[in-house]
Amino acid sequence: MPKLSISTDARESVASILAKVEAGYQAGVRTLWIANHLFQRDPVTLAQAALVRCADLRVVLMAVNPYTQHPVQIAMGAATLDELFPGRVSLCLGAGAPADLQSVGIDGSKPLGVMREAIQLTRALFSGEKVVFEGQNFQVRDRVLGNGQTSIPLILAASGPQMLELAGAAADGVLITAGSSVEFVRWSVDHVRRGAGARRVKVHGLVYGAIDDEASRAYGQLRQTLSILLRGPHHARNLELAGSVLDQAQLTRAVADGDHATVAALISDDIVSRHTLAGTLSDIESRVQAYQQAGLDEAILAGAQDVQQVSRIFAAVVGRANCE
Repeated sequence: MPKLSISTDARESVASILAKVEAGYQAGVRTLWIANHLFQRDPVTLAQAALVRCADLRVVLMAVNPYTQHPVQIAMGAATLDELFPGRVSLCLGAGAPADLQSVGIDGSKPLGVMREAIQLTRALFSGEKVVFEGQNFQVRDRVLGNGQTSIPLILAASGPQMLELAGAAADGVLITAGSSVEFVRWSVDHVRRGAGARRVKVHGLVYGAIDDEASRAYGQLRQTLSILLRGPHHARNLELAGSVLDQAQLTRAVADGDHATVAALISDDIVSRHTLAGTLSDIESRVQAYQQAGLDEAILAGAQDVQQVSRIFAAVVGRANCE
């Protein structure tokens, strides 16, 4: 099985987030991915709180956005955290949600060049050497990162073919979006490998998870969350590859109108089963194995409703997965 980790989207209270982290940690989880969503809780602050509480936990600052933070500022935050907790920090860069960027007046419609420069500049700063960088989007002139050289791994969040190939060519790992089907993971891995050539690039994937003795009850826990995610245009290929029939335009209208009955009809049990880890213990084990066969090195649990769900999922699965 691939390694299993836990994530937070930073939308809950700090107390709730840390309770879930500690539940996962007690079950054997050793990596926490912390999302960077505009207007939500700050990932660096959450990371420090989690690292203090859990002695050998690692954290990944997830999809930190060079549109809203200059790569120098991103590198400073990650390197300072790594100075406090050596070897326990990774950095994931990403272009962020278009709607979030639009809400602060930023056009993120052409992210490839921005992300390429952000990776190059951040890696140069982590080298500890004097940096001279003259890009179209970012510039640094004869400056050195004050923390010195650091070996923080760089990961790129990607979903389109060009961004996936960039991750393969320039990053240490790739993060594949939540809601991905096994087929979409396989397609994504092919593009990453195309960019990587002979390089070894780790493949990480966010996966929504819920467990119940009745699979349909587990599916129900994730229906609303999945509806918000799968309405996005960038999931069209994901749906197509999985064979999931979904009217995204109708779903978008239903979500906007708060029409829960239509959402429930559109996000069927079949769609939930194809795009999550939800179900019985046996279902989850089968799905984890399928994601591994598709090329996933690490499955990152997202969307668990409460501490009990976190404890039950990881107690059942994580011990075997993390020991293999």
